[in-house]
Amino acid sequence: MFRQIYNALASRTTVDKAFLDLTEMLDHCAWMFVRANEVVHSTVPPEEVRDAIYARDRAINELERSIRRKVVRYLTVHPGYDVAVCLALWNVAKDAERIGDYCKNLFEVGEFYTEGFRVAKYRDPLGDVARQIGDMFSMVSKGCRDFDEAQANQALALGRGIRHECDSLIQELFQDEAHMELHEAIAYSLLLRYYKRVSGHLANIATAVVGSLEDMDFEAVD
Repeated sequence: MFRQIYNALASRTTVDKAFLDLTEMLDHCAWMFVRANEVVHSTVPPEEVRDAIYARDRAINELERSIRRKVVRYLTVHPGYDVAVCLALWNVAKDAERIGDYCKNLFEVGEFYTEGFRVAKYRDPLGDVARQIGDMFSMVSKGCRDFDEAQANQALALGRGIRHECDSLIQELFQDEAHMELHEAIAYSLLLRYYKRVSGHLANIATAVVGSLEDMDFEAVD
């Protein structure tokens, strides 16, 4: 669908700039995700990246507002035209904004929980999930930037696997009778929920590349 949006509206500088705003939002989110996970795994101290993470989150919020202004301006000048595609752009901007919030939440888990991850059956799959989400960021960014439907479809398939894995691990956590420190169990559950939500919103953005307006919002989870 994004290719159709761009083909219909690329000559309008306002909407063209809105697409640039969206890709910038995704770049900020990807940076935040990497830094947050470094803090979670104690490879970077939180005070080293805290200000930058919150600054990027504010930048993402402003870019979302910028996209909204551009969409409203376009629809004001061209009433009744391309409403569906403008709504799609508005929608995915919200997804990107939510991803920024969840990356900030991931950082806060790493900032507040500093006792380490000792249970390999949760720690190792979580590390794999984080790596896969990193791949999703690359696929979705390329899908949006180049209207690459193959990359978007790969991201959708990867996202479904990630969310299934997160659900399975959360269920196992509730049923696990082995001894585990309470704070560690809470950290695992929070990380799983935030990873699932990041992947869901990335998948919803990917849906905009390959689907239609009515397909959106079924991949995102809140």
